[in-house]
Amino acid sequence: MSNHGVVSREAWLDARKRLLLKEKDFTHAKDELSRERRELPWVRVDKPYVFQGPEGEETLSQLFQGRSQLIVYHFMFAPEWEAGCKSCSFWADNFNGVVPHLAQRDVSFVAISRAPFSKLQAFERRMGWSFKWLSSAGTDFNQDYCVSFTPEDLAGKRAVYNYAPLERPMTDLQGISTFYRDADGGLFHTYSCYGRGVDMMNTAYQYLDLVPKGRDEQGLPWPMAWVKLRDEYR
Repeated sequence: MSNHGVVSREAWLDARKRLLLKEKDFTHAKDELSRERRELPWVRVDKPYVFQGPEGEETLSQLFQGRSQLIVYHFMFAPEWEAGCKSCSFWADNFNGVVPHLAQRDVSFVAISRAPFSKLQAFERRMGWSFKWLSSAGTDFNQDYCVSFTPEDLAGKRAVYNYAPLERPMTDLQGISTFYRDADGGLFHTYSCYGRGVDMMNTAYQYLDLVPKGRDEQGLPWPMAWVKLRDEYR
């Protein structure tokens, strides 16, 4: 950082305006990508999933809460873990405030994990979250949406994550899936993203991308090695 260029205000404005043109191109390209995403074909959901949550047992249809669209954040929390994934928690710290806004646009939001609901509740209280979080224990939901993997699939190298063979022997990984419920109650899977695909949902990362050091993750053992649960920072 000590060798970074320093120029006059006029020269800075000239460089900034050149970058602005690229930023506008990126924004327009993103708008087009979002349009294409919305035009993807859908897959009907026929399997009867039942989740454990704050209202007891709830079906996938009930998670829509009377709305036509549903976002599911696949939160990494395996049944044997005592705490949720610190990286997913980094994302989840962004969730509380957006839920009411999403509801105004006909969208419900939930997080779903494989851990038993009692563990989710305890961790939720610790972190001070209020978004709806449910357990998929006893269902194939996480496996069907390619965020959890059986020991047999891992051993046989049959696990698929982010639409490609899984290279890491992980039982649980993060993702986002979206669903639509039509007027007749039919359910449809419309989209899923994984890996870096969930990156844009992290507000803190988007802010870090604006500052001089950026995410400042070069030289770490892996990009998010610095992240902790927010009550563990010192």
